[in-house]
Amino acid sequence: MKNKNNFDIIVIGAGSGGLNIASFMNRVGLTVLLIDKSDAHIGGDCLNSGCVPSKALIHVARTVRHVKQASVFGVSTSGHANWNAVRAYIHEKQEIIREHENAEWFRSKGITVVLGSASFASPNSVVVSGVEYSAKKIVVATGSRPRTLTGQGIERVHSVINNENIFTLPQLPKKLLVLGGGPIGIELAQALTYLGVSVTITDRGKQILGKEDAEIAEVLQAQMEKEGIIFLLEHTLKEFTSGTEATLITKDATEVAVNFDAVFIGIGRVLNTEGLSLDKAGIKVDETGKIIVDPYLRTTNKNVFLCGDVAGNFQFTHAAEMHAGVILENFFSPFKKKFNGDSISWVTYTTPEVATFGLGEAELKKRSESYTVLAQDFTEDDRAVTDDYQYAKSKMFISKSGRIWGGTMIAPNAGELIQELVLAQTSRLTPRSLFNKTYAYPTASRINKRSVSGYFAVRLTTQVRQLLRLLYKIF
Repeated sequence: MKNKNNFDIIVIGAGSGGLNIASFMNRVGLTVLLIDKSDAHIGGDCLNSGCVPSKALIHVARTVRHVKQASVFGVSTSGHANWNAVRAYIHEKQEIIREHENAEWFRSKGITVVLGSASFASPNSVVVSGVEYSAKKIVVATGSRPRTLTGQGIERVHSVINNENIFTLPQLPKKLLVLGGGPIGIELAQALTYLGVSVTITDRGKQILGKEDAEIAEVLQAQMEKEGIIFLLEHTLKEFTSGTEATLITKDATEVAVNFDAVFIGIGRVLNTEGLSLDKAGIKVDETGKIIVDPYLRTTNKNVFLCGDVAGNFQFTHAAEMHAGVILENFFSPFKKKFNGDSISWVTYTTPEVATFGLGEAELKKRSESYTVLAQDFTEDDRAVTDDYQYAKSKMFISKSGRIWGGTMIAPNAGELIQELVLAQTSRLTPRSLFNKTYAYPTASRINKRSVSGYFAVRLTTQVRQLLRLLYKIF
């Protein structure tokens, strides 16, 4: 080897989790080596091909949708969205964030940044471009990437899109076939629909957003169908018969032909572990190739930790932040903390949004926990009436002791509306905390108080009402 450098910590991967760890350790005054493949990779999937560009696209798409909806009030509009302008807007927003997420920025803060592919050379060292670096602790935060489709004639397709290349397309297709009804495919499909693309979504499952409550998913599908999106559920891809046609097959073996100009592949993600030479570090993998990790986010090499998507549990930017928090706390404490995802929340940024937090009904049943369901529709909610989203719904799951286990909601801005519920759940507050809160009228979040009102309504039994009448007459 040409050289050897010693650090207090090495972080492989400059996405959300890796940057959180590297930045904190640097502020403490420890020596930090941050490694990523290139300057363009810094910021991870979130900045480069995930959260940031997709939300910028969704913002533009919603703006276009609002303009078109204004016609019902007599506002005349014409023309189509300019994809070049949309793409420029997306890239502009990325560059604003990239100003403080690049190699020189982190170097200016005192972090050593090395660009290139890292692989383990020993249990406590890695090599990049022929140079070996060692550290007391190493964090692997290499993220994930879109799963590719092989075979089935995919090589015939003229235009194959995923979340990594969609934001640099020279032009939008007229007709798009989306394979996979998960969050990424659903979000982008709807956004492109608003920009004038005709979209068909297919999935082998019975519902879109398979991890969500079925009733909530049905509401979203109904809204998207009103916008012209076609859903072919319980359909499996048989083959691409040409560059612009696919044959799908139903569960009863009926074949369905679908025409398209481009195909969006949204069939899941693959963890980035290739080329790491894990065996040289004593890091074991399971039968699927996934790195074995314990509840403290340690690998079988107890000085090597996993952070973010590569840990294999929750693939969210904020999950990576949670991982980083656990890892950092354990670096400085003799009392080790386990990662617990029971309070995690997530949002699908469709219109309307789907927001979920904590433990859902399926998980509660799996754990044999007792719970009460507080189901709430928005039909009589005044803000839902004025803003035209009476179709919205929410559910909360409450324990016997009054603890909020979790919940889910579909509504415009649901991701914002559930935040106080997340706080209540993580702080172990009871529904009474929400019931006793005075909400400004007519804020959208008043629906949360309406939901918990039902919790107390069932406790107003005949005996309780009789007692209250008696007390009123006495006092």
